[in-house]
Amino acid sequence: MAVRRRRGAALRRAKARLRRTAWTGGAIAVLALALTWQTVWPYVVGVVLVGLLGGVGWWLWRTHLRTVAEHRAWRAEEENAARERSMAEIDTMTWQRFERYVAELCRRDGCTHVIVSGKSGDLGADVVGRMPDGRRLVIQCKHYAPHRTVPSGDMQKFLGTAKAEHGADVAVFVATCDFTRAAERLAVKHEILAMHRNLLGAWVRGATLESLIPLNGTGNGTGNGGRPRSR
Repeated sequence: MAVRRRRGAALRRAKARLRRTAWTGGAIAVLALALTWQTVWPYVVGVVLVGLLGGVGWWLWRTHLRTVAEHRAWRAEEENAARERSMAEIDTMTWQRFERYVAELCRRDGCTHVIVSGKSGDLGADVVGRMPDGRRLVIQCKHYAPHRTVPSGDMQKFLGTAKAEHGADVAVFVATCDFTRAAERLAVKHEILAMHRNLLGAWVRGATLESLIPLNGTGNGTGNGGRPRSR
């Protein structure tokens, strides 16, 4: 106990000395400033002004960052809302109109020789054409309700025809809903672009088909590295 009391007393004395030193140093600094005011006042004013300007600059910078972040969040919200509005319009289409709309998106992105089958028995090729770089494009379209999913069986059928029957260089499965995990795994494994509802929404909002190809399966239905065939 005696040792602990001695330590406590020593700590209090050290704190008291530190306070006396601080007050003494402060008093000396104020006195020196008063005696040399005529000489040092421009520097003191300069330091104060620099501090004020620095504070104002920091506040403006933080305000700018906050404003930019809020603007980005607002834009993302607006884009999501617009995408949902666009998808709501697509949900009201017939499957025939949806296939024609997909063809319109392809033409918008620079695809050529775009043809819509518009009939059953097309062996998975609802829309065919050429990518801007000449690759053969084959698209399967599924206009399902948003709550449904495309099963792996549908993907398997497309895999069996996209290359063998239609010679696809770029094979795309477009759906107004999501794919099952098994269907997506098949697409990625066999280099098919599985364009689910969210990716379709991005396509509708202006993203190009070329930019979407790497996001969910390469789209390279032939396994030849995406190189166009010589015909």
